[in-house]
Amino acid sequence: MPETEKKAPRVINKSGTLKMEDKVAETKQVRDIAGRKMDRRNRRDRVKANDAPKEFDEITIAVDRVSRTVAGGRRMRFKALVAIGNHKNKVGVGVAKGNDVTTAVAKATSKAKKSMVTFNMDGETICHETRTKITGADVLMKPAAPGTGIIAGGTVRSIMGLTGVKNLISKSLGSTNKVNIAYAVIEGLRAQVPRSEWTGNKGKAVKPAETKAEKPVAKVAAKPVAAKKPAAKKATSKKEEK
Repeated sequence: MPETEKKAPRVINKSGTLKMEDKVAETKQVRDIAGRKMDRRNRRDRVKANDAPKEFDEITIAVDRVSRTVAGGRRMRFKALVAIGNHKNKVGVGVAKGNDVTTAVAKATSKAKKSMVTFNMDGETICHETRTKITGADVLMKPAAPGTGIIAGGTVRSIMGLTGVKNLISKSLGSTNKVNIAYAVIEGLRAQVPRSEWTGNKGKAVKPAETKAEKPVAKVAAKPVAAKKPAAKKATSKKEEK
């Protein structure tokens, strides 16, 4: 029996190559170009895609076709404006050009990730009113009460949709250029100062309910004192005339 096992014919595949035995396949190691051992479990084609939710969400605000005049004629390209945010307090804007739309959007997204800013919020609105000017764009943003929603134009609304701001009143007072408006919105968010750092309130947590309660008490105490003195003088002067 052992002699017959040794002389067993080798199995040949349909392609004409010899079939590798199971024992040989277990001991065989795959190596890369440099000669290093490769683990079959870490092969690129076997790695499963990560189904985890994205940390940042992105939106393409505008895609424009632009041209550049050269010696041979006009060179046409595409310009993309992309905004990216985490639906909290981080947002960024990027502008880039490319030979096709896909390349332009990819470049703009990369720039937006590198230029992200972190801004301060007061609940679900901004901390205070701001008016930002970038070249010809002039954007006014005001905080709003809960339930107001986002009252703004297309570019401002698109950017605010990627943040945690739910209540805002905005108005564009200057140019309608979307790129300049987007940069003006980012600068306005960057300039937000929390209530605790306002002038006169540094290091203090001032509550609006406390300030409203103190004002009427001071006014009521001052009015009767000022009203009694002139009334007494007028009464004495009338007796002296009689």
